[in-house]
This record gives sequence, C-alpha cells and structure tokens, in this order.
Amino acid sequence: MAVSHPKYPIVLSIAAALVTLAMKTTAYLLTDSVSLLSDAAESLVNLLAAVFALFCMWFASRPADVSHTYGHEKIEYFSSGLEGMLILGAAAGIAWLAVLRLMEPRPLEDLELGTLIALGASLINLAVGITLLRVGKKTQSIVMEADGKHLLTDVWTSAGVLCGLGLVWITGIYKLDPIIALLVAANICWTAIDLIWRSFNGLMDHALPAEEQATLRAAITATLEPGTTFHALRTRQAGAHRFADFHLLVPGRLSVQRAHDLSEKIEHAVQAALPAIEVTVHIEPIEEPAAWKDSDLLPIEEAQKKH
Repeated sequence: MAVSHPKYPIVLSIAAALVTLAMKTTAYLLTDSVSLLSDAAESLVNLLAAVFALFCMWFASRPADVSHTYGHEKIEYFSSGLEGMLILGAAAGIAWLAVLRLMEPRPLEDLELGTLIALGASLINLAVGITLLRVGKKTQSIVMEADGKHLLTDVWTSAGVLCGLGLVWITGIYKLDPIIALLVAANICWTAIDLIWRSFNGLMDHALPAEEQATLRAAITATLEPGTTFHALRTRQAGAHRFADFHLLVPGRLSVQRAHDLSEKIEHAVQAALPAIEVTVHIEPIEEPAAWKDSDLLPIEEAQKKH
C-alpha cells in the first residue's frame, strides 16, 4: 500500500523558491555581485527541484498495479538523485562565473540594499526548510528531506555570501566577491554528493539501517515458539515503505494452519516494532537439510554472528 505524504510543504517550497528567486535576482541586478548571482542560481535550482518533487510525491502515492506490484515509491530516490545532479550543475556554473570575475574584478554597487533583500530571502528559506525537514522526518519522505536539506544549505551559503559582502563593503577588496562564490560552489557540491549517494543507495535496494534490522530481529526472536527459528532475513526500503522477508523454520509435523498462525503472529509483532513494513514469510521444515542451504545470505549471517 502506498504511503501518502502531505503535499502542502512542497507547494510552500515552490512558492518560497519563486519569491526568493525574484528577491535574489533583484539583489544581483542592484549590486552586480557574482556571489549574489550564485545565490540566485541556487534558488532557481530550488524551484526546479521543488516542482519535480511535487510530481514525484504524486506519482509515489499511486497504488500498486500490474506493472508495479511493489508500488511507485522508488521514484522518490530518483527525485533525490536528480536534485543532486541539478545542484552539481548549478555549482559548476557558479564556479565558472566566479573564475571569470576573479580574473576581472568589478566594483559593486548598492551593497546595503542588495544585502538586505538577500537577507530577507534567506529568512524565508530558513522557515520553509525547517518545515520541510520536520515533516519529511515525521513521514519518512526522502523527497521532503532532500528539499529541506537543500533549502537549509541555501541558508548557510547565503549567510556566508552576506558576511563576505560585508567584508567587501568594509575593505573595498572586490576579489573577495568571486572567492566567496567559489566557496559557495564547493559547499553546494558537498550537498549534491550527499543527495546522489542517498539516491544510489535507495535505488540499489540498500538494507534497512542496522538499528532497524536489530529491532526487526528482536521482534521475530521474541515471538518464536520452542523448536522454531528463522534465517535469510532481507530488508529494503522504498520511500517510507519498508519491506522484509525471511525463512521461518518449523517442525515438519506442524500443520499448515499452525505454521500460518505463527507467521501471522510474527508479522504483527514486526509491524508493531517497525510501522509501514511489509513482511513476507517463507515457511520450511526445520528437519530438512536443504532448508539450511537455500539462500546466499546464510554464509553472510554466519559471518556476522562470529563478530
């Protein structure tokens, strides 16, 4: 079942991106500061990313169908990766402009008004970024978390730009402006790499975090009946939806109904410990030698037990 996330934070992000893009562009036109231009370029990326994020959230909320039996939530990881690529592109453009301006410095104008406008835009991004991050963590939406982190990174880079422009205004050293822009580009690159890495992990069916796996194993172990055990536990996550499957080994004389009841009991225990998880249990006779050799995960699990 697809997990539905509230859409208002992303709509708010789109509105904020439009407003801050206009404000930062105005600040750049007033001052001719390449560092403020870099700030405006990031707001353009914010806008593109937020629009795509809204589409991804709509698509991810669609129920499973014949072609996508596990649902559509993995598109959230694609969104995160695309946002990372957009940020990298913005960083490259900023760095190029900064190098050109470093070779030919220009005097800046109306710094007081330009920095005030940029400060107002940063405060808007701060408020929206905190909202996105809070709702994203609560609903486990990688799209909202990625957008929130991007906006908060924008706030920090904007703060650095404003401090740097203050130094330019005090010292009159105009080369500081492109140097600040290069630092902004480096910071943006770091954020992009983090987003792309998270996207890669999600698309490659990365296992759940170690602490969640430990919670899952503890829930299964606590529910097992005497003479039963489990192995070959696999986990993955798509958006806010978790998946787990494992082999439940029971005595061969156990009836199908009894084995089914035990697996249902374990599933309920796991879902109580980790909400929004879908569990698949494969039942096998514990006396059958082949049941202990039927998964490539078994050597990995044995190695983990020794450490």
